[in-house]
Amino acid sequence: MSIEVERNYLEIKSLKELKDLKFFPDEYSIEAADPKDFQINKFFYKNIGKDHRWVDRLVWTDKQWIDYVSNQKVKTYILKKKEDLAGFFELIFHHDKNEIEIAYFGLLKKYQNKKLGSYLLSVAIKKSFSSNPKRVWLHTCSLDHKNALNNYISRGMKIFKKETVLI
Repeated sequence: MSIEVERNYLEIKSLKELKDLKFFPDEYSIEAADPKDFQINKFFYKNIGKDHRWVDRLVWTDKQWIDYVSNQKVKTYILKKKEDLAGFFELIFHHDKNEIEIAYFGLLKKYQNKKLGSYLLSVAIKKSFSSNPKRVWLHTCSLDHKNALNNYISRGMKIFKKETVLI
């Protein structure tokens, strides 16, 4: 059985375009995953993705996960509430095009609908622009969280491509 999915590609070309959120949750922190640990990425992918049909990586072996997170182009950041994992984002540096892709982004269910997604996205955009790319981009679809597209647009990202796909 196939379903029709709307996919939107969004970008932001300057940190000046970021509509930053004035909300800063004191009890939360965001840190780069260091040392890199594929189990963290795998955990978030499975637990956040189960509600949004993230399926591509479910067949990956541990070696594929290790190769992915070990790639110098990939950087993972983790949102924590004290020591509890709350969310993450993965950045992929496309050096040949001088751009950064926010490849995966999300919050565990119990941390959703608390403005943390807006906070996390603002940080992801700021971290991305610290390496001076010509743009930061991502894609989202109608299977993602109901507030995802609005969050991206509210932070200053603009849609540059739309498509409908069958999955």
